[in-house]
Amino acid sequence: MNAPLGRLASRRGLLRWAALGVAVLAPACAAAEPVREIVMHRDPGCGCCLAWMAHIEQSGRFQTSILDERDMPALKQRLRVPNDLVSCHTAEVAGFVVEGHVPAEDVLRLLRGQPRGIIGLAVPGMPLGSPGMEQEGDAARQAFDVLAFRPDGGREVFARYAART
Repeated sequence: MNAPLGRLASRRGLLRWAALGVAVLAPACAAAEPVREIVMHRDPGCGCCLAWMAHIEQSGRFQTSILDERDMPALKQRLRVPNDLVSCHTAEVAGFVVEGHVPAEDVLRLLRGQPRGIIGLAVPGMPLGSPGMEQEGDAARQAFDVLAFRPDGGREVFARYAART
């Protein structure tokens, strides 16, 4: 009728181990970042844009696609990129705008934090040594800032990168 005590104890032990496994693994699974879709808009003749996209793909956190645009200024205006923050390409990810050579780790930090009032990140211009602007065999980098910008054009420094020689 009743299961022997040894079998019952092993079932209880198994259930305890299973519960412990769920308690340990559940937070790790919940903390895993989702793979995000990122769409990069670029002028068809731009090569550094492809190098930046390769940098983004290397993070393993993005599914990428590229759209060649005929009118990049109109796209940047529609996405509310401030004129003084423009660069060569513009990406969209999870409702945010990524302008220029923004490092992947900063895009991921933006997506994790979802800062209130921020609509995008920008690295104005094309700083040497920024992601996608590296020179083969050269570790040098110009100093650059990643700027977070708001719909009204306001901005703040999101990350700073020191020069390297």
